Amino acid sequence: MKTLLVNSLVATAALGLTTSSRADITVKGSDTMVILAQKWAEVYMGKNAGTKIQVTGGGTGTGFAALQNQTTDLCDASRKIKAKEIEACIKAFGKRPTEYKVAIDGLSIYVNADNPLKEISRPQLEGIFTGKIKNWSAVGGPDAPITVYSRENSSGTYEFFKEHVLQGKDFAASSQTMPGTAAVLQAVAKDKNGIGYGGAAYGAGAKHLAVKADDNSPAIEPTEENVVGQKYPIWRYLFIYVNPALDKGEVAAYLKWLRSDDGQTIVKDVGYFPLPASLREK
Repeated sequence: MKTLLVNSLVATAALGLTTSSRADITVKGSDTMVILAQKWAEVYMGKNAGTKIQVTGGGTGTGFAALQNQTTDLCDASRKIKAKEIEACIKAFGKRPTEYKVAIDGLSIYVNADNPLKEISRPQLEGIFTGKIKNWSAVGGPDAPITVYSRENSSGTYEFFKEHVLQGKDFAASSQTMPGTAAVLQAVAKDKNGIGYGGAAYGAGAKHLAVKADDNSPAIEPTEENVVGQKYPIWRYLFIYVNPALDKGEVAAYLKWLRSDDGQTIVKDVGYFPLPASLREK
């Protein structure tokens, strides 16, 4: 698995743009996707010198708010849009946003590199992140307290994890909220008792665990074959949403390129997984 550790807060600066710069295309949203969005923009601008693309993170929820407020062209999202967000967009610009699947992610479970544990089950994760399981010995690890690192509630990854892993239950009150996936990984890398979650493209300084769908299932590694084949229990699509009225000209060309062979090669280079050919035109 490729590993990248990038602070999403510098994504815009890394593109040579500022928040006040004039951009032909503005992109805002998921922190999980910001390293991918940054690389896409960098390569596309290199091929299309007349186009400027401004990328910022802030979380999926922040991206949807910007889409509704018409302050961004594209919203990066690590979860599907909610009904109330669709309603807000219809109220703002009269149409439901167009949804594009742009990549596949195996949401990874990260622990400190010195943690001897190699696998964990979804029910065990639910117990850990809701606070019912407080010691590593309860899941086959050392006799040590577990430190839980999570994301802020504007994060699409937070919401996806809560829905699909915690079955809608609340995170433990003792969870330490981090501003982005990179921050989660940095914390886990420094804390021998830490555990966190994040996109497959992150992971430097920590290690991922194989995940079992239940206590009696085999442990599955988040490899490309297992994630794209939907064998890994915590997989998801990564999305871009756009106001249909803006889905033309340079914006439409960029969206088409993202889903092309060139764009999907970058998905793999960054550490996520390309869409199957059957999904690239849908």
